[in-house]
Amino acid sequence: MKNRVSKWSVLALGLAALTACVVATGPRGGVEVVPVLPAVVELDVEPYYTYEGYVYFYSGDRWLYSTSRNGPWTELPRSHWPRETRRRGWERRR
Repeated sequence: MKNRVSKWSVLALGLAALTACVVATGPRGGVEVVPVLPAVVELDVEPYYTYEGYVYFYSGDRWLYSTSRNGPWTELPRSHWPRETRRRGWERRR
């Protein structure tokens, strides 16, 4: 009985941890666990944001992610976008 309870505890804990990640098929067919972006992301002049080993690209109407700035890029589900995206330094470009 105790062994069964511990298995369920581990399963529940694992599922709770995955709610903060995106699980997707990687570029080579493997499984990839992508962290969720923070609530507020501040971009510099370029629309790239690096976070926990991934590169995120903001195109104005969607977020993409990759393990490299050269791609391949995968669309990030809307549920994992930041609540706010700030653009530091973009005023200077006008």
